[in-house]
Amino acid sequence: MSSTSKVPDFLSELLKARSPSGYEFEAQHVFERHAGAAGDTCDKDAIGNRIVTLNKKGDPTLMLAGHIDELGLIITFVNKDGFLYFDTIGGHDRVMIPGRRVVIQTTHGPVKGVTGKRAIHLMEEADRKKVPEVHEIWIDIGARSKKEALERVSIGDVATYDNDFEIIHGSIVASRAFDNKAGAYVVGETLIRLARHRKRLAAKVVSVATTQEEIGVRGATTSAYSVNPHIAIAVDVGHATDHPDCDNRKYGETKLGGGPIICRGPNINPKVFTLLRSCAVEGKIPFQLEADPRPTGTDARAIQMGRSGVATGLVSIPLRYMHTPNELVDLQDVENCVRLLTAFALSLKKGDYAHW
Repeated sequence: MSSTSKVPDFLSELLKARSPSGYEFEAQHVFERHAGAAGDTCDKDAIGNRIVTLNKKGDPTLMLAGHIDELGLIITFVNKDGFLYFDTIGGHDRVMIPGRRVVIQTTHGPVKGVTGKRAIHLMEEADRKKVPEVHEIWIDIGARSKKEALERVSIGDVATYDNDFEIIHGSIVASRAFDNKAGAYVVGETLIRLARHRKRLAAKVVSVATTQEEIGVRGATTSAYSVNPHIAIAVDVGHATDHPDCDNRKYGETKLGGGPIICRGPNINPKVFTLLRSCAVEGKIPFQLEADPRPTGTDARAIQMGRSGVATGLVSIPLRYMHTPNELVDLQDVENCVRLLTAFALSLKKGDYAHW
């Protein structure tokens, strides 16, 4: 993908879809429409995963997992004046919450709002230095009373930041929810491309758009059990550490535009890692390495422990400003991640289960 290439419709539609953990409806439909159409079957389960299978009689079974849920806010209380209070879904930086436009998903359709707090002019000096607690922030939907507000929204409705996709420069793009719509796109697009090379494919490939990763890798836990793969690759975003105020001694050295990040550590099967790296080298696909000494904070942690154990790898898309309303990625890295997973799937031989 060149810097002037059109943004793939599949990715663009996933980014527009609003899908906080437990409310992944819009992203599910996008994944079904694109990846589901390319597979032999497209299944759903009780936790909301979308499970697309290609080459059903293939061997080994390869699972590709990318989560479709994102951060959100959930309405918990409406005061007498019609202001909405909320709790957070997923790991928010509270500094980032106030002063944002949000969209609330309701049974009547989207409701626009703004997150508010007391203005700095009305604070004492000590208060200005504090990070506001979640209960000190509210959502203003322009209602004049509790009754009016509850005619438009309901307790349990969810909100997302109203920040859409935008090209910053060349192939550098910004949006809310690249974590992890980018990874969901990669696993879906990889299956679409593999469908064009079915005759070369030995493996059964199952691409899963997993749910509820942000609150405990829950969709990956159940889908790893049902798919029962021999080998799996989780695709998520990873920290690009090439910005100011990031100590490489603590966080490693990875950069935007440097290619997919291939993980090493106890969460990663060594044979899977070696094959991923070999595919990148042979395909002249740029890549980067990261080391993680413990179970990673991704779907890979759940998948590796599925049933009797799964030979698991993790490939990450470099990203700046994770868990903020404006995350930054390089579309070249996204495309190279698709290329890497496609090459990996095509390289698998019958009976190769990566046992070591």
